[in-house]
Amino acid sequence: MKNLPITLEAITVLDAIEKRGSYAAAAEQLNKVPSALSYIVQKLEEQLQVTIFQKQGRRSVLTPAGKNLLTEGRLILDAVQRLADKTQTIANGWEPKLNIAISSILHCDAIFKIFKQFLDEHPTIEMDISEEIMNGAWEALVDDRVDLIIGASGELPKQKGIQTLPLCCFDPVFAVSPEHPLTKKKQPISHDIVAQYRAVVAHDTARQWVTQTNSVISKDNHFYVPSLEYKLRAQLQGIGCGFLPRTRIQKHLDRGELVELTLTPAHQPVPLYLAWKVVNRGKALTTIREMLIAHNGTIEC
Repeated sequence: MKNLPITLEAITVLDAIEKRGSYAAAAEQLNKVPSALSYIVQKLEEQLQVTIFQKQGRRSVLTPAGKNLLTEGRLILDAVQRLADKTQTIANGWEPKLNIAISSILHCDAIFKIFKQFLDEHPTIEMDISEEIMNGAWEALVDDRVDLIIGASGELPKQKGIQTLPLCCFDPVFAVSPEHPLTKKKQPISHDIVAQYRAVVAHDTARQWVTQTNSVISKDNHFYVPSLEYKLRAQLQGIGCGFLPRTRIQKHLDRGELVELTLTPAHQPVPLYLAWKVVNRGKALTTIREMLIAHNGTIEC
């Protein structure tokens, strides 16, 4: 195989320059001299016959070709890092890093308390926590972007090799601000009436899979937000209506900042799961999973 111009070192250099904004700052991060980074970028540009960076004031900014190169290159860096992590896991049984997705429906306090206990006992293990919603959580697990899902919801994937355990149930409360027109309607309110009003919808974080819009009654009038916390804030401001977890909004209900409405047909509690791949048998994943199972009753939806 002939020598390829795109190397891991070159991608790492591009990544650092883009994040830090200059060759000097990137060189400091990578413990190199700026001239070494300039040589690597210049050589890559010559071999590919493209311009990767252009100057905007004092910053080095990627060209469209450079952006595409770095976007694809970062996928390669991530894949190489996963390969290194798996190799270390096979060698000693303990993963150097855990990638865990937490549903935005859940309260994090009890979960982070468990994480703190785990890290006190295993201080060298890194943890990367992400927030996922609906099919985005399942997709991240199937694609090996995460090792564990805490609070996965919706239909379980048909792929074999995924193990699940019930975690808790999400008690959906249909809530609106006190000034919302639906508070004037006679309860229980039919879905046909609710469908006439704007719904606040938290985006499914799936990248490739078909996205879900769980419990969304409005058909064509949506206000989309990136997380459940944004959804709560939007509904407090009266932007729209929608379902929220009772444990997250009880204080707002008690204060009269949100009003709970009953619908017909009523919505049933939604089960949430702890999920992981059976083939992932690293000691770190096993330990944190067993700790979560042992404290299952303390995790609130």
